[in-house]
Amino acid sequence: MIKSKTILVAPLHWGLGHATRCIPIIRALIDHGYQVLLASDGTALLLLRKEFPTLESVELPSYNISYTKKAKNFKWKLILKLPNIQKTMTSEKKIVKKLVSEGKIQGIISDNRLGIRSNEVPSVFMTHQLNVLTGRTTWFTSKIHQKIIAKYDQCWVPDVDEPVNLSGRLGHLTKSKLNLKYIGPISRFKKQQLPIKNDILILLSGPEPQRGILEIKLLDMFKNSEKRILLIQGVVENKQKTTTIDAITVVNFMQTEALETAINESELVLSRSGYTTILDLAVLEKKAFFIPTPGQYEQKYLAKRLKSTGIVPSCNQENFKIEKLEQLKLYKGLTDFKATTDFASLFRLFEGK
Repeated sequence: MIKSKTILVAPLHWGLGHATRCIPIIRALIDHGYQVLLASDGTALLLLRKEFPTLESVELPSYNISYTKKAKNFKWKLILKLPNIQKTMTSEKKIVKKLVSEGKIQGIISDNRLGIRSNEVPSVFMTHQLNVLTGRTTWFTSKIHQKIIAKYDQCWVPDVDEPVNLSGRLGHLTKSKLNLKYIGPISRFKKQQLPIKNDILILLSGPEPQRGILEIKLLDMFKNSEKRILLIQGVVENKQKTTTIDAITVVNFMQTEALETAINESELVLSRSGYTTILDLAVLEKKAFFIPTPGQYEQKYLAKRLKSTGIVPSCNQENFKIEKLEQLKLYKGLTDFKATTDFASLFRLFEGK
């Protein structure tokens, strides 16, 4: 009997978005008869281990990326981290080389992990950031990123290649020699028609300290609210914990099935404008209000774009007030983005080399 091929799936640990959007990819690989080896670090790896407890996993070195308290300092902090990022990439390459030489993997899917690739087995880079927005240095950072992507056999973009799309200029180039595959909006969730139990679902995510800063702000703002509010902290720990703070139900984290139910049971979602969150809410066709992470050019761009097109309202973190949620009635929500991913076609790459 021929042993099925093993695909290494390695998301970046920068919040939980990269890991959660890999969940439907992992499920599809398993459904199509592949073995999967998980690889990441920190809470991203912990989340995947909880979702797929029977799968083997490898711990990768951390990029150690965190935000600053002041948004304007984040880009310069990231620039200072470049030597460490390069060191991490070198370590990643050594790990991949060993896995390939030992015959443990026959394919690679890297979600924004820059050193996870091989010339010996088919390698995919998954990203919505063909252009990397960094203010005045956007041209430079985008060209560097595209140069790295070009080393992979394919680049999978979780969006549609149509005028009406979710990622805008982040995921669409006017001219490109990259081998791009637009795989449609992907999500670990499915839309369900369930009774509404939460007036507002506050869905937090992303690196500290900004995740915690927003949590404190929103807990204080909503403490006297008469609405039914569920706050999910986005802090993955060994055990799930539920507490009540004033009239707000607070849960540290939820796994896929429970979170899918919670979002479907919520009237509106208040969250960051991270791209994976946008994908999830588009698949679930939810009304949302976005508060982009300070200093994150990408989240600011996505929030501004969706606001300007009348889809989702948003505002800066320092300007948010409960009254701004009244703007929701003027926006249509994420309801026009339906696509089916042809995984069978995508996975043919792994039958090549």
